[in-house]
Amino acid sequence: MIDYIIEIATADFETTQSAVHGGADRIELCAALGDGGTTPSFAMIKKCRESFSIPIFPIIRPRGGDFLYSEEEFEIMMHDVLVSKDLGCDGVAIGLVKKFGEIDTDRTKRLIVAAYPMEITFHRAFDRCKDPYEALEQLIEMGCQRLLTSGQKLTAPEGIDVISKLISQANDRIIIMPGSGVRRENIKDIAMQSGAMEFHSSLRNKTKSKMEFMHSAFTQNEESYYNSAINPDDVKALREALLHK
Repeated sequence: MIDYIIEIATADFETTQSAVHGGADRIELCAALGDGGTTPSFAMIKKCRESFSIPIFPIIRPRGGDFLYSEEEFEIMMHDVLVSKDLGCDGVAIGLVKKFGEIDTDRTKRLIVAAYPMEITFHRAFDRCKDPYEALEQLIEMGCQRLLTSGQKLTAPEGIDVISKLISQANDRIIIMPGSGVRRENIKDIAMQSGAMEFHSSLRNKTKSKMEFMHSAFTQNEESYYNSAINPDDVKALREALLHK
């Protein structure tokens, strides 16, 4: 049996719990998934680390928006890396670029050194780089274990050609993990076309709040009465789709 790895991006404790119950192999722990994911709180990381035995990778991202960071923002990222290490996390997801579209190699190296022995996933900041093939070699040289990418398109199915080329170029020197738009309907095709062995999905959904009182001023405000959710069966379905002949 092929040993595929499924990473799920989660938004809080309950979605992490659901992803684990569904059989996720690894968690990218985030806050604010609507902004692409930002660093979760100290308490969130601590609670998830204490509660779940599978690898936990907090995203190290101080805000939404671009991946061009000020020195103050970099200091925040450095501190969050050290906090994640102190809390016993297995790795972190990072991504920094310069204003003309190159990997910020200097500050990426500094985060990698600080994170050791945690693993490093370079996230989809990579998809904003000018030259993905040069950027890949830089990430390998710096010692990143994994690259999360949609092949420089909005979704992995759209970027499958670039993903396939990156996997070929990587030649097992780094793991290439397709992400964005990965669903049970397409995960097998992505695997077959690219040769990828690890996959990233958020499976984002909403569930109605258990609140019984609904203030009349907010009845049309979905955000107030719906919470982020992951259906454990959707995680199981990803693996079943991968293993389906």
